[in-house]
Amino acid sequence: MFHHVTVLKEESVEGLHIKPDGVYVDCTMGGAGHSSLIASKLSPEGLLIALDQDDIALANAQSVLAPYLDRVKIVKSNFRELEKVLQNEPRALRDGVPQVDGILFDLGVSSPQLDDGERGFSYNHDAELDMRMDRSTVLTAKTIVNEWPQEQIARILFEYGEEKFSRRIAGVIAEARTKKTIETTGELVELIKEGIPAAARRTGGHPAKRSFQALRIAVNDELGAFEEALVQSVRCLAPQGRVAVITFHSLEDRICKQFFVKNVEKCTCPPDLPFCVCVKTGTVKLVTRKPIIPSEHELDVNQRARSAKLRIAEKL
Repeated sequence: MFHHVTVLKEESVEGLHIKPDGVYVDCTMGGAGHSSLIASKLSPEGLLIALDQDDIALANAQSVLAPYLDRVKIVKSNFRELEKVLQNEPRALRDGVPQVDGILFDLGVSSPQLDDGERGFSYNHDAELDMRMDRSTVLTAKTIVNEWPQEQIARILFEYGEEKFSRRIAGVIAEARTKKTIETTGELVELIKEGIPAAARRTGGHPAKRSFQALRIAVNDELGAFEEALVQSVRCLAPQGRVAVITFHSLEDRICKQFFVKNVEKCTCPPDLPFCVCVKTGTVKLVTRKPIIPSEHELDVNQRARSAKLRIAEKL
């Protein structure tokens, strides 16, 4: 069963300013929590295009979104293909160019993926090292751990997991794989523990958490896909269309924040001029100056929401 708690659902959908006859994209359908709420606000003249690359999520959405299938199109795709997906949907085009009214990204890995022991995402279940969101792709965590150079493993653990013992962990992994192939999440957890000093293992949650996050990001090229999709999202928005982004760790949030700041409308006049004379540059304005974070009630319901941040921008 595909149970899923959707984080910042009302806040993000409200931030999109749903028009009943508008065209919207949920780039990360997951358990279809956001998609259901968006679809419920649309009339039969509206359209929601819901993307996901996970076959279990896609199958689940057929039943969850059954009441709205007259206004929802479910597509198997990575969101880095956003522009291509919209080019194939006539209702998303204006003068042959993608122009939609709102785009949503919820970058949290859906709870069912984390909880499904067989998928290899979880350090709490012993399973084959996999971590692919799209099971039809080739690269797995097992490949990275057993075949990638030690220095490259250390780099992704440090950059994507912010793991300060990345070099030590990568060294333990490299040594272990000379003796036998590292096959399972359980084996990897023990090697990660071996690479972290005993005192550090006793603080800051599960010792494998950061390394598993880093491997998952690397396997699915999550940050590269997100950066590509953000650029496409602004191109694909109609004027006054909005993009809402929910991030769950500092790397994603930094990418989102820097992208919005880079593209925000700003005055370039010298500060001593009495009034603005420049042609303001920029393609978006910020709807939220500071990120929106979950309420105390939401945190009580879902502890995985504690690091979530919502940022919203509007196309000029």
